[in-house]
Amino acid sequence: MPVRMELNKIIISELADQQVIVLREIDGERTFPIVIGTGEAVAISRRLKGDVPARPMTHELLADVIDKLGGEVTRVEITDLQQHTFFARIHIRRADGEEISIDSRPSDAIAIGIATQVPIDVNESVLSEVC
Repeated sequence: MPVRMELNKIIISELADQQVIVLREIDGERTFPIVIGTGEAVAISRRLKGDVPARPMTHELLADVIDKLGGEVTRVEITDLQQHTFFARIHIRRADGEEISIDSRPSDAIAIGIATQVPIDVNESVLSEVC
């Protein structure tokens, strides 16, 4: 069963190759970090600050392609944790109404989720393992 989460914190270190985002349970107190790449962290941070670049970045581009093809991102979900690696899915409603989900890295899923302003869900089994 998925648990609704929100982005609680972005930790960007200019001296490190990997950055950290922290997700927090909306109706609870559980939090956990996910290590992500600098590009994804910067994209998420820019979007949250309302800093829209003159040309679309990768996550905005993908969100726009989905929209132009008649689809809609409905939510993103962290689905699994295996050997210290998180797995995610991007849930999309196609133009014909069919719901599909696409395998994704959590960082990309969250960046697209922030770009499209959709909920972030985390599978309860993942939360049980990390919290």
